Amino acid sequence: MFIYTVKSGDSLYAISRKFQVSLETIRSVNGLIESDLVPGQALIISTSSYIVQPGDTLSYIASISYIPLQLLRTANGLQSDNLTVGMKLTLPDRPKYLEEGLSYILPSTPDQIQKTVQNFANLNTYYGVFEYHITPDGSLSDLPLDEVAVKAARSHLVAPLATVTNLTPGGFSSDITKQLLQSPELRNRLINNIYSLLETKNFAGVNVDFERIRPDERDLYSGFLRALKEKLQPDGYYTSVAVPVKRSELDHPGYDYGGIASAVNFVFIMAYDFHEAHSGPGPVGPIDEIRKTVDYALQHMPRHKIILGVPRYGFDWTMEGNVPLTAKAVSVKSATDTAIKYEVNIQYSEQHQQPYFGYWDEQGRRHIVWFEDARARAAKCQLVIDYQLLGIGAWQLGLNFPQSAYLIMHFFRNRRVI
Repeated sequence: MFIYTVKSGDSLYAISRKFQVSLETIRSVNGLIESDLVPGQALIISTSSYIVQPGDTLSYIASISYIPLQLLRTANGLQSDNLTVGMKLTLPDRPKYLEEGLSYILPSTPDQIQKTVQNFANLNTYYGVFEYHITPDGSLSDLPLDEVAVKAARSHLVAPLATVTNLTPGGFSSDITKQLLQSPELRNRLINNIYSLLETKNFAGVNVDFERIRPDERDLYSGFLRALKEKLQPDGYYTSVAVPVKRSELDHPGYDYGGIASAVNFVFIMAYDFHEAHSGPGPVGPIDEIRKTVDYALQHMPRHKIILGVPRYGFDWTMEGNVPLTAKAVSVKSATDTAIKYEVNIQYSEQHQQPYFGYWDEQGRRHIVWFEDARARAAKCQLVIDYQLLGIGAWQLGLNFPQSAYLIMHFFRNRRVI
């Protein structure tokens, strides 16, 4: 496998001929329906060989195929790095890293649940079934079709986790979590209700996603998670938590990485939304900032407890001058299709390892789009391996990113826990 960046004048047919890979294979791996391409678009070329092109170097081929340079030399019996155009190089299999993946699913219809669970079952150890929200009295909301999701997950040997949040119609509520965390009675009621939910619905555990925790509730939150685990662990339930990114103590001071990690089985770091709808344009999941997050996390928690959460989306900002007016989340495929529609080249930030582009719509408004692509996802997969983390996971599987599954299978093998 290697990742090819489309150049001006390229066609699928020409790329197919250039690398001696069938058109249908390229279409299938990259989820292509039409033949239209745009310069800067990243394509996975699924092959065990590489045809040397003008200007290629061995180090470049190693970088786009994610194979260590020495392994590439050895596999091809090379005594030097000199290459000739047209030379056929073997791309050796790389060892696959054993990991535990957690990705989120949003139940909508029975057919959608079955399809999503089946399509991604071999890539995930856990499914976070999203979501049950807490109420001020310590109760939990209902979630339609939850039993369908649990049954489907277990039938494919993926451990279903009940995702419990502090979501309200107005967003994540700091007030509700404050009320619950500061009252021992309400806190214990919530813990008992979570236990009852797992037992009644046949979940394998819980994934707590309380966002906007205030600094003065920092210790209360860690204490809640510890009490929750003490309640769940004797019956074999997993306790996990989703946390925002922290690069220093100044970031999200309501979250004590060390205290949280010591209280749960594993931590899902939401390594996305570095830029989002309200922040203005910029990379959603920049690798340089994610690396800082992991470096900070490893000062406070063991690497074997960290699942790196990655995005399956980007944002499209509508601009007025340099001021963002509105923004909408877009799937990876939708972002690429937009670049093709408006015939604009996709750029790539080497610093952030994220693609971006700009375009003008039919109303004469300027847009800026940052998103994830195959190159960006491959960089994050490699980061998980380099740091020897527990695994990788995604928000969320309903967003269309055709190349992601191929990359996860290329880099990883999945551990089962049920």
